[in-house]
Amino acid sequence: MQKLNEQQLDALAKDLDAIRDEEMADVGEKDANYIRGIVRLHRTLEFGGRALMPLGFIPPFFIAGATSLGVAKILENMEIGHNVMHGQYDWMNDPTLNSQTYEWDTACDSDSWRLTHNYEHHTYTNILGKDRDYGYDVMRLDASQTWRPENLFQLANLGLLSFFFQWGVALHELEAQNLRQGKITFADKKEFGKALVKKGGRQVLKDYIFYPALTLPVAPVVIAGNFTANMMRNLWSSSVIFCGHLTDDAETFDQAECEGESRGHWYLRQLTGSSNFTGPQWVYTLSGHLSHQIEHHVFPDIPAHRYPALSKKVQKVCDKYGIKYNTGSFASQYASMVKRVAWYSLPNRFNLQARAEAKAEAKAAAEAAKAAPKARRAGPAKVSAKAA
Repeated sequence: MQKLNEQQLDALAKDLDAIRDEEMADVGEKDANYIRGIVRLHRTLEFGGRALMPLGFIPPFFIAGATSLGVAKILENMEIGHNVMHGQYDWMNDPTLNSQTYEWDTACDSDSWRLTHNYEHHTYTNILGKDRDYGYDVMRLDASQTWRPENLFQLANLGLLSFFFQWGVALHELEAQNLRQGKITFADKKEFGKALVKKGGRQVLKDYIFYPALTLPVAPVVIAGNFTANMMRNLWSSSVIFCGHLTDDAETFDQAECEGESRGHWYLRQLTGSSNFTGPQWVYTLSGHLSHQIEHHVFPDIPAHRYPALSKKVQKVCDKYGIKYNTGSFASQYASMVKRVAWYSLPNRFNLQARAEAKAEAKAAAEAAKAAPKARRAGPAKVSAKAA
């Protein structure tokens, strides 16, 4: 991770806090109108998709219906559900957009998401052994993680997790790795299991029993259309989320270096552990503006549609402190993520990327050790004029 002294970290925190305060002071009717417009668009697309689905035995109607419903599910999960549950619209006092009561259109129970994502992931972002979103317990992504033979198949795991992402997210609180290691038992997850069955069952009932039953003569077509829409949502949302933290340039952290971290250090970890991708506005909207994952992790409760404009201010702060701002096209970031998954499926001795990283870390440590005596002779480090 980029090294900053305590004075620089304090200054970094003040700079980012000032950006947040300025932005939150401007939040108001414009943001309320934006999210209400997205909710109306979602409802229109869902109604249109479900209305077209019974005509799905005609191929153009099937494509139109499944696409409309798939986009509706993407908007609801990404731009509405995810952002609402971060409290981005709590200030509106609208009970349908309240972070603590919102229930979204996916198999994952909202309370479970608020625990595993809002708390665990955003608190412990990319800290190995603490942030279970990093690899989702099925992928090894860092040289410090123990290699096991099953890691050879993690590209297949990536594909399966992408196709069935809503169920992977729904099962996340189960803590599969801790169960395998005997750290917890199924009895410890009894209440979670009940919530999973209730919410997951409701999703299956809605998409694969209730709506098909309303159109019984063409029920198989409706089932196929709903399945297609769910796969669209799963593939898109997983791709967006994986590009946010699993790229080559997204850094990882050990628990010791983050123990008792300051606010400035937390900010630095969010900046260096996250990745953005670029694209047209419709890509930003369908990604829930997680195309700007850096801004989201620094300012999770600011309405996400503001992130593209905010990114210019954040980049200036990164430049000021010499922090790399990790961004690129969607294609390049996705390819980078896949490459990382592939390399770390191999033991370290065969992993060229891990060996290169180890050499770079050893070189940096040697340079730091060499510079230490000079620093002691020079006295306490001072913040440069650039970083003041």
